[in-house]
Amino acid sequence: MDLIESYRDEIQLVRKPWTRAWVGGLLLLLLAIPLFSSDFIMYVATLIFVYSIGVQGQNILIGYTGQISFGQAALLAIGAFTFGHLSRTGIPWPLCLLAAGIVSGLSGILVGIPSLRLKGPYLAIATLGFGIAVYQIFVNSEFLSGGRMGLTVEKLQPPIDISKVQFNYYFNLLIALIFTLLSYNIISSYMGRAFIAIRDNDIAAEVIGVNITRYKLLSFAISSFYTGVQGGLYSQLLGYLEPNMFTFMEAVTLFVAVIIGGLASVEGSIMGAAFVIIVPQLLSEFKEMVPVVYGITIIIILIFEPRGLYGRWMKMRLYFINWPFR
Repeated sequence: MDLIESYRDEIQLVRKPWTRAWVGGLLLLLLAIPLFSSDFIMYVATLIFVYSIGVQGQNILIGYTGQISFGQAALLAIGAFTFGHLSRTGIPWPLCLLAAGIVSGLSGILVGIPSLRLKGPYLAIATLGFGIAVYQIFVNSEFLSGGRMGLTVEKLQPPIDISKVQFNYYFNLLIALIFTLLSYNIISSYMGRAFIAIRDNDIAAEVIGVNITRYKLLSFAISSFYTGVQGGLYSQLLGYLEPNMFTFMEAVTLFVAVIIGGLASVEGSIMGAAFVIIVPQLLSEFKEMVPVVYGITIIIILIFEPRGLYGRWMKMRLYFINWPFR
């Protein structure tokens, strides 16, 4: 185990040379995938990149701060439709994406206000109510959702001579890497430590000087900002939006990804996102089985591996590192 001598060493993302090697190899593999894979595989990988952003945001809220929310589908819809409407006005896409995150983040603060007095299932029910209310607003407002015809979204055009599928792959990979680095920095900062303190014992956290109100609302805002950006990227990828894309099941999907990937783990968020994207693709002919697989997997995870897929991955790494001594 490495000896951590300073805070700078502790927040360093990659410390071991071997870790640097395999992380670099993984990045090279991701960059090379479009060179030898089909359009379908690139599209699935692109969806994983997009969803990994939202799952990381959900994990900051649930895994690191201990606040349960089932209103993420509404925040996802807010980000998606914000991006969609702004993109049709000719505003540059970076500003559209930033606006999608900010509008969702501000909405997340409203969702987070009940967290100042509610906990556990009561908070979950309150956020669920918010999600249902927002869904009904979009369904019944043609101005916001485009009505029965939905809303078409201006897609980004490749700036160089590559296919649209390859462009979407590299574009979303870059955004996902940026948000992954941002997540690591948030968790390693004083802010992240305040989130963890609130999760473990909010009374003790308040005693040592953590402003509970500020950091709970900040956690909701950051998580919602991530979800809004996911919605913007999702709308740009599909090029079409309609309210039924953001039902309660979408919130369940993000929640399932957090639990299966691993609570309080950035890497687990990515693994969870991959799980909830790949499973429906494998069961495309038996879509009714997807919720069943989700439910069974959650039960297995909670019983045998509470830390999720990332926890199992860490145990496998430790086994080979310590082999033959166990």
